[in-house]
Amino acid sequence: MTEITASMAGSVWKVLVKVGDEVEEDQDIAILESMKMEIPIATDFDGVVKEVKVNEGEFVNEGDVIAVIE
Repeated sequence: MTEITASMAGSVWKVLVKVGDEVEEDQDIAILESMKMEIPIATDFDGVVKEVKVNEGEFVNEGDVIAVIE
């Protein structure tokens, strides 16, 4: 299992996946909003979403886990 983490601090604007979804390398799994910019968070590999650790509207810090992919 691999954790996908936030690349910077911001609010979770949109969660694009749910548990059980199959994802492909470079697929966006969430979008953060910081300083009026949208920052996509993508996975680096193919897999299945095992856990989504954030909800839309929550604030995350750099390095916080967004999702777990297996």
